[in-house]
Amino acid sequence: MEYLLHLLILITIYIMLAQSLSLIAGFAGMISLAHAGFFGIGAYTTAILSVNYHFPFLITLPVGMVICGIIAILISTIAIRTVDDYFIICTIGIQIVIFSIMNNWMSLTNGPLGISGIQPINIFGLNLSNKLPFLLLSIIFTLAIYMFLRFIIKSGFGRVLKAISEDEIYTQSIGKNVYLSKVTAFAISAMIAAIPGVLYAHYISYIDPTSFTVDESIFILSIVIIGGMRNLMGILIAAAFLVLLPEALRFIGLPNLIAANLRQIIYGIILIVVIFKSDTIGFTIVTKE
Repeated sequence: MEYLLHLLILITIYIMLAQSLSLIAGFAGMISLAHAGFFGIGAYTTAILSVNYHFPFLITLPVGMVICGIIAILISTIAIRTVDDYFIICTIGIQIVIFSIMNNWMSLTNGPLGISGIQPINIFGLNLSNKLPFLLLSIIFTLAIYMFLRFIIKSGFGRVLKAISEDEIYTQSIGKNVYLSKVTAFAISAMIAAIPGVLYAHYISYIDPTSFTVDESIFILSIVIIGGMRNLMGILIAAAFLVLLPEALRFIGLPNLIAANLRQIIYGIILIVVIFKSDTIGFTIVTKE
């Protein structure tokens, strides 16, 4: 039961990350590979504030979101001036810079040693050290993020983002501020990514830079692609599939000497099959309105 709850918590965390990335990758047409960086900023913010200054969760959460938002605005004012493949390369650079800061700023982040001793979440005297109440809290945040993103998508701002992804020049020609809309979407996406970062830090109680690499950003993007660039419900299914698939492969009786490598090969083959047979399995990799 504890193992199952652990997997469910991880699924909710990746759902939040993928849904927040969908706002810019799916609706605004900006493929970003820096999302794990903002995930890490949220985690490190709460770790530093809670361990060094004993700030509670209800303070570290909004602080982490604000810090992510400010950094995202500063970064996006330059990055968004690039387009298409250049923007992707720029976000990879951003991700590498964020990782390098986490890995080398010893006095702040403790470098590769990471930060341990992060206390469980305590809300008004209610301690969430057990997995079941923590899962319930994660589900609440997941639903809140889903409803918030649905509200944005249905709003005038969401329609502007869709128009930008379809035809940026036309959107600008009808008087819409494309640059400001992109910066705003990037900042909102980064702020939402801080939420699972804060939850992850409190749940694991220890963080280090290896949890926030480019590989993690690619994994988050793969959830968005498989689930559907504009399909928030599809992202939920895809997150569950990609988190549970490696765990399911552990139960296959493989020889110990080749088990790890074979699991990776099988994992890759299944992903390829899912992408090419997405219609029959129930996923979609095409954009949905």
